[in-house]
Amino acid sequence: MEKEKAKGSARSPRRTDSLSREIIIRTAIEMLDGGGEKALTLRALTVRLSTGYGAIYHHVKDKGDLLATAADEVITGVMSGAGADADPRGALRALALGLFDAIDAHPWVGAEFSRQPWRPALLDFYEGVGRLLDALDVPQEARFDAAGALVNYVLGVAAQNAANARLRRGSGADRETFLEDAATQWARIDPARYPFVHAAATRLGEHDDREQFLVGVDIFLAGVSTLR
Repeated sequence: MEKEKAKGSARSPRRTDSLSREIIIRTAIEMLDGGGEKALTLRALTVRLSTGYGAIYHHVKDKGDLLATAADEVITGVMSGAGADADPRGALRALALGLFDAIDAHPWVGAEFSRQPWRPALLDFYEGVGRLLDALDVPQEARFDAAGALVNYVLGVAAQNAANARLRRGSGADRETFLEDAATQWARIDPARYPFVHAAATRLGEHDDREQFLVGVDIFLAGVSTLR
């Protein structure tokens, strides 16, 4: 009896307020942002929320459902702020940048959408891109490929940046040090064989990922204008 009493006293106190789906998703996002997918377990979530498994399962089926719903929540926030620009070019640029910023801030989102590209939030994003391409007079037969090219570009760049961030965390180096080391390696290569890469070494250490991303979007928009 004493052992059971001691065991019970070690448990975290249960929450007294109601546990909503919104609270669960918001807490899951915080855990994912802090430690990635490995940090999010249902056990850790129950401890964080001072609740039991039953209360969690009342709102989500499993960890997979929780991950997918959290990713949808992040991208839904991007879509809610889209469409403010009356110019379709500006709106498309802002939409692409919004997705890039969201995945840059929440790197796990890109991986989740790579696994489940049919998620509602990503479909909404595709739909938004398609409507803006229509407004830009892109022929219907070219819209699917154009939309796919833009979305894949955004997801690809964001995923690469997320991978670079994980690599930096593993090495203990910040972004500036990481890029300086990479630029040093580029500067040492044979300029006769790699003239462009050798010359670009001076830009590598000082470039801005976000600005470079926008250059790619502008190149895309310039190419789309030729499809009219």
